[in-house]
Amino acid sequence: MSTASWATWLASSETAKGPEAPRPFSVTQITRLVAALLENCETLQQVRVQGELSNYKVHTSGHHYFTLKDARSQLRCVMFRREAAYLSFRPQDGLQVIAEGRVAVYEPGGQYQLYVRRLTYAGPGALYAAFEALKRRLEAEGLFDPARKRPLPAFPRTVGVITSEAGAALRDICSIIRRRWGSVQILLYPSLVQGAEAVPALIHALEVLNRREEVEVIILGRGGGSIEDLWAFNDEALARAIAASRVPVVSAVGHETDFTIADFVADRRAPTPSAAAEVVVPNREEWLARVRQLETRLEQALTRGVEQARQRVEALAQRRVMTHPEERWEAWVQMVDELAERQQRAEENDSRQRRERVTALAQTLEALNPRNVLERGYSIFLQLPGREVVDTVTKARVGRHGEVLLRDGRVTCWIEGIVPARREDKE
Repeated sequence: MSTASWATWLASSETAKGPEAPRPFSVTQITRLVAALLENCETLQQVRVQGELSNYKVHTSGHHYFTLKDARSQLRCVMFRREAAYLSFRPQDGLQVIAEGRVAVYEPGGQYQLYVRRLTYAGPGALYAAFEALKRRLEAEGLFDPARKRPLPAFPRTVGVITSEAGAALRDICSIIRRRWGSVQILLYPSLVQGAEAVPALIHALEVLNRREEVEVIILGRGGGSIEDLWAFNDEALARAIAASRVPVVSAVGHETDFTIADFVADRRAPTPSAAAEVVVPNREEWLARVRQLETRLEQALTRGVEQARQRVEALAQRRVMTHPEERWEAWVQMVDELAERQQRAEENDSRQRRERVTALAQTLEALNPRNVLERGYSIFLQLPGREVVDTVTKARVGRHGEVLLRDGRVTCWIEGIVPARREDKE
């Protein structure tokens, strides 16, 4: 029905029962009337709109749904799969874009929206530019350095959780932790997660849980949303509070494609709150399976060890030394006898060599015995009173007494004179 037809029908309905009882419109009629008005506005059938992307999502069908916004208003948009196939860039929240298409009403939702035929990049949006500036500054300070990030405890007994008490994120975290390791204690500190008061609330929650000695790891996060919804997690003060935390912090903000400053500063980033619970708490069933596997491997190792030992014992038992031990004993006895004989021979050889050395020394001493010289007819002259052996005339002194030793005695004498030998006598 055209706009004119709708107007005619509207006028007739108002006069059909008089001014006191106008005919009521159905919701569908009002929606279609608005749709007809929009369709008959030529300006809205071919329009270009510039704004900042927000809450950008790609449905499993391939259609793209998002919001264009400026400082005062928002416009819902849809871009079907056939048009999205020609995108020349990757749309994400915070980017400035120019959308071309037509404005129409989505009747099931009763909302007008922009059906986008073409989407072009126009630069970073204000929030995105602020995000990138803060990211660069904190990265330059080293707050994102992997070296300062701490490992998570392998088996935490108490997990601190900071999120909205009414959000689905809390239910997901608690459900998964209970399922994976039911004995873990969950210490919840509920907090605002969006809006102007969210940042101080989140910082206060971090400070409180850091004062609890039993808390070993903290999950900080919330469910998905637009860039505005998640903006509290891009705050500098919160980022510094996370970096100063005594307890390791796991950031779990939004969906897998959402990134915030908190993700970069935290000790670990999880793509979703559910994934954070899986990262923080081990899977009891998996560990039980590993323990059972280790038990099986240990049992098999022990069985193999016992079997190998049994085989070695059996092999040793088959050796001749075990079956005829007397042979080994006899061999040892024979060896002892041989060693005894060798020792005896060695002792005899040593004794003989000693006797031969003594005999040779005795012969040498006998050959040097001066009495043997006397036996051959020689004599030895001793000068008194000191009985000094006079073997040269230079030692003799006239007037001294002396003794001449002979083979069979000695002769006392008096030195009356000294006659040195002449040259011819020597020759």
